[in-house]
Amino acid sequence: MRLEILEYLRSGEKCVCEIVPHLGIAQPLVSRHLTILKRCGLVKDRRDGNRRFYSITNPSVFKVIDAATADLLDALTKHVVEQIT
Repeated sequence: MRLEILEYLRSGEKCVCEIVPHLGIAQPLVSRHLTILKRCGLVKDRRDGNRRFYSITNPSVFKVIDAATADLLDALTKHVVEQIT
């Protein structure tokens, strides 16, 4: 879900009100994911009235995302699942 948020922000700053329908999940879940991405330093936010807009802090993050192959992502996912169970 967080990768999907980062990909959606690739084209520029977005309001939470745009991110929620794009992801198709509840606003509190989107906000939780955005908070985690912000804590990690991957996104930043700004307020404009009662709206909050998010953007990428450093576009270089997309070099890492683009370099990740499907096989690598599958292996990492498998590893995480094994650690949880």
